[in-house]
Amino acid sequence: YENDFFMLQANYLRKSEKEEIYCGIKRGDKKQLKRNKKAYKKFSEHIGLLPLVIVSPADSSLITGGSEERRKFTDGVISQYDRNYLTNLLRYNKALAQRNALLKDFARHHKFDREMLEIWDEQLHVLAQKIFKARQQFIQELQVIFQKYYSFISSKKEQVELKYKSQLFDNQMKSLLNETLEKDRILQYTSSGVHKDDLLMSMQGVPMKKSGSQGQQKTYLLALKMAQFEFIKRVSGLNPILLLDDLFDKLDQSRVNQIVQLVAEDTFGQIFITDTNPERLSRILEPLDIDYKIFTINQDS
Repeated sequence: YENDFFMLQANYLRKSEKEEIYCGIKRGDKKQLKRNKKAYKKFSEHIGLLPLVIVSPADSSLITGGSEERRKFTDGVISQYDRNYLTNLLRYNKALAQRNALLKDFARHHKFDREMLEIWDEQLHVLAQKIFKARQQFIQELQVIFQKYYSFISSKKEQVELKYKSQLFDNQMKSLLNETLEKDRILQYTSSGVHKDDLLMSMQGVPMKKSGSQGQQKTYLLALKMAQFEFIKRVSGLNPILLLDDLFDKLDQSRVNQIVQLVAEDTFGQIFITDTNPERLSRILEPLDIDYKIFTINQDS
C-alpha cells in the first residue's frame, strides 16, 4: 500500500513446459502482463492458460447476489477453455453498449432511426445464439457433475437443483428485440437478451438463498466449484490449481470429513488451503497420507 510499484511473479509447469508469468504496475501506468518475458497484446490472451478454481467466502454472492454474479461465473468457466466464446461475448457486450448508447441518443434528440438500430440488432442476434448454445451445453454437462459432488459432501442429506434460465429457450434474439422495442425506447436500454440470463439455484424446489442454512449454502458452492474443476480438467486436459480460502468455516464435522477425503485424492493436483486456525488445519491434514507444508503468515511477512 502507498508504494509506487508492485509486481507478482510466478513459475509454473504446464504440460511439462516451464512458464514464467509476470504482472506489474507503476503508479499512473497501465498494468503489464508478461508470459516468458514477452508482453501480451491483450489480457484476454492469458485467460485459460493456467486454469484455476477458487473457493472463497466471497462466493456467497453467487447465491445471495444478482444474476450478474452468476453470469460472471458461467462466462468465466467457459472462457477458460473456449476462446471463440470469449470473443463472441466481448463482441456481444460491445454491440449491446452501442445499441444502448443509440437508444439514449434517440431519447435525447427526440428522434428515431430504425435502420440504425437494426445494424446492432442483427449483430446481437447472431452473437446471442452462439452464446446461448455454449451456455446451455455447459450447464447441461455441469449439472451432472455438480449433483455428484453435492451428494457426496452432504452424504445425500438434501436434494438440490441447478438450472439455466434464458429468454432464448422460447424466442430468437431478433424476436425478443422486436417485441421489447417500445419498452427499450422508454427505458433507454436493451431489456432482453442473453445479458439477462441466470442460474437458478434451489433446494427441495425453493431458492437456495431462502431455504439453505449457511452450511448448506457453502456445500452448494463447494460442489459447484468442484464440478467446475472437473469440467475444466475434462475439456482442457489440464489440472487447474485449486485454491480453498477459509474452507472449513460454517461446516459441520461430517461435511469437513467428506471434503478432506475428497481433496486428498490424486484427482486435484496442487492445492492451496488457507485457514485462520492452524491447529485445526494440522489436525485435519495429519491423518492423511499426503505430502503437505504449512506456512504461517503474520503481519510482518
